[in-house]
Amino acid sequence: MGSDKHPNDTPETPMLIPGKVEDFVNKYIAPTWNGVAKKMPVFSVVKHTGRTSGKAYETPVSSFRKGDVLAIGLMHGKTNWAKNVLAAGEADVKLPKGKVVHITNPRIVAVGSNAPDLPKPARAMLKRSAVFAADIV
Repeated sequence: MGSDKHPNDTPETPMLIPGKVEDFVNKYIAPTWNGVAKKMPVFSVVKHTGRTSGKAYETPVSSFRKGDVLAIGLMHGKTNWAKNVLAAGEADVKLPKGKVVHITNPRIVAVGSNAPDLPKPARAMLKRSAVFAADIV
């Protein structure tokens, strides 16, 4: 008998959204919503390359910055955009006001961690979810 555990749900990156809801959103809502969200001034857009396909992707996210550290909550667990950036070791991110920054040293800060270098909203997220963090260069 197979496991019902979603592939994005790992011990260090627990999903706060049920897997079936996540799959429904990715299949039916995200294709339309992502196009709109990328144009909204409140979202950042992670520009990344598929690990196996080599295809270019743009994923809207809510990001937080503290100095040269960019943080993104992983409420959806270890998603494909995070896996792609971790594999590449770098990415470009368009910030809410349109500035594009280059990030390196991507890492996952596990749920429950103490990470004083992260922005305050990201530290608050660590109580329930993991956080993706990277250095802005």
